[in-house]
Amino acid sequence: MAEFTSSSITIEAAAADVMGVIADFARYPDWTGEVKEAEVLKTDDEGRAEQVRLVMDAGAIKDDQTLAYTWTGANEVSWTLVKSQMLRSLDGSYILKPVSDSATEVTYQLTVDVKIPMLGMIKRKAEKVIIDRALAGLKKRVESGV
Repeated sequence: MAEFTSSSITIEAAAADVMGVIADFARYPDWTGEVKEAEVLKTDDEGRAEQVRLVMDAGAIKDDQTLAYTWTGANEVSWTLVKSQMLRSLDGSYILKPVSDSATEVTYQLTVDVKIPMLGMIKRKAEKVIIDRALAGLKKRVESGV
């Protein structure tokens, strides 16, 4: 199994509300920073995204990628890379753990392999920045109730 980078944050909201924001791909450009466009290409029988195209702009790195999503119960979603211009692989997940009726611990795990050579420690640092920004954006978005 590939090494992954992981971080957690507690969000003052019920797990269902947090997952509602995670599953709302059309609004990603509003809170993620790096996602400039998001388009659901395919949904499952429950209407959840199975394949999503994301246009990313993280400064020096710009990418047009398609990710496949797998939903496990009500509190976990994972994704894997289908296609990308810049990446060889990308695997990630959000795992939600209710800590009370009004608070949820969110763990984000990510592993990325770029097509250009990169030292492992630099790659891990980049993964950590991506995770921390995503968790901070998610927390702000969920807790603002917008």
